[in-house]
Amino acid sequence: MTGINEVARQIHENAVEHGWWDEERSFPEIIALCHSELSEALEEYRSGRPFEWYACEECDSGRLCDPEDQYDCANYSVKEKCEYRSKKPEGIAVEMADCIIRILDWCGKEGIDIDRIISTKHEYNKSRPYRHGGKKC
Repeated sequence: MTGINEVARQIHENAVEHGWWDEERSFPEIIALCHSELSEALEEYRSGRPFEWYACEECDSGRLCDPEDQYDCANYSVKEKCEYRSKKPEGIAVEMADCIIRILDWCGKEGIDIDRIISTKHEYNKSRPYRHGGKKC
């Protein structure tokens, strides 16, 4: 099983290879990019879209292809591999994943032991009282 630190390293390596670190990014820019991914997730939710979907590149109807079935086509009722299904995943969960990818990219760049930090914080959270702080959200 690959740990989160290794995933962060691979994500950062991919980002570097694709030019996303050709210029240094400030920490506020990293935070803004994470916010943008979360805003995209909210817009997917507000539009009533599912957690994951694929667009049909042939139609303008806004119909969605089934993420579990590459043979599903929004336009046709035939069971042939749909040549019009986009390769790019979309949806609420995909945008949430993009935020995690942004965070892990930064962790990989900074050499942060995110495995340890997540475990440490999770253990602390387990010790907290029920709905600690008494806040509504």
